[in-house]
Amino acid sequence: ITTTLWLKAYSCSVLCCLLICLLFVITPQKKRGRQKLWLFRHGDRTPFDTFPTDLHGEDDWPQGFGQMTKLGLQQQYELGKYLRNRYKNFLNATYIYILSTDYDRTIMSAQATLASLFPPTGSQIWNPKILWQPIPVHVVPQSLDQIHFPIRNCPRYLQLQEETKTSKEYNKLLHPHLKIHNYTRPKWASDYLMHKMEKLAALTMRVFFEVYKKEEKSRLQGGVILKAMLEHIQNATRTHKRKMMVYSAHGTTIAGLQIALNIYNGNPPPYASCHFIELYEEPSGQYSIGMYYRNDTSKDPYKLTLPGCTHPYPLKKFVQLVSPIIPDDWEKECGIRGTMKGNETVL
Repeated sequence: ITTTLWLKAYSCSVLCCLLICLLFVITPQKKRGRQKLWLFRHGDRTPFDTFPTDLHGEDDWPQGFGQMTKLGLQQQYELGKYLRNRYKNFLNATYIYILSTDYDRTIMSAQATLASLFPPTGSQIWNPKILWQPIPVHVVPQSLDQIHFPIRNCPRYLQLQEETKTSKEYNKLLHPHLKIHNYTRPKWASDYLMHKMEKLAALTMRVFFEVYKKEEKSRLQGGVILKAMLEHIQNATRTHKRKMMVYSAHGTTIAGLQIALNIYNGNPPPYASCHFIELYEEPSGQYSIGMYYRNDTSKDPYKLTLPGCTHPYPLKKFVQLVSPIIPDDWEKECGIRGTMKGNETVL
């Protein structure tokens, strides 16, 4: 009897071991996040300027021209709440780095986003009446900010823009909109005109970065911030020190990046829109990239699929696909021989 019981117990043990091993093999191992990069546009702002006969000048705007509005702050606060919910198992204020352009509206956008992204808890609460904690926002002076504004001091880009104005592609796109300049109805701010203005805004983005010699323009603009992002991604495959990199910037920044990547939808990025780049470590030890875009608060971000690849992308494949738009020597490609400041529209 003792031998029989022992054999049964032994058989059960072996069976249990086999089942555990089988479950381990069958159960798919999940990839894990290694780094998140976010590039968002600032929230709603006041106008940059107005038309000469407008009865409401800059003094009528409490914040002045080009400044954040209450709506803009609310938009960014909502974005922070969304990010907190999406990445709740990944967040840690210690391992995040926020880089903003040197504009009030982008700095304030970063601060409003961080307020809802990292509300203090436990020992982080320094004032029970203020559920907020300061998170550093780093800023580079506009004259030195090559990541966000590379084309400001790029003679070759200015030359490309002059060539663009005489190109067939540009004139073909511009022709349907020429009649807008002769629009003289008294109630000029009609729905029709506003629709035309929206189309012109969309056209402006394309003229900046897409129309005429697109790849070269991309190497001088969108490829610059992408190169910086790739450096952070490559570093994240070797260390866990920086888990999140955040850029608080402009619609032109997002459009320039997406046009360079051939994933631009043709519409100017709305306020508080956000481009996500996520680095994963696969069970095999290899790395992959996921990209998403949030341009509608009523919907989840949608996947951004690079031409010639499937989502998520193997990191090596991603680097290979974007290599044509990554500048090797940006200053040389720009033809920089001295200091030159050009005109740039920053939305």
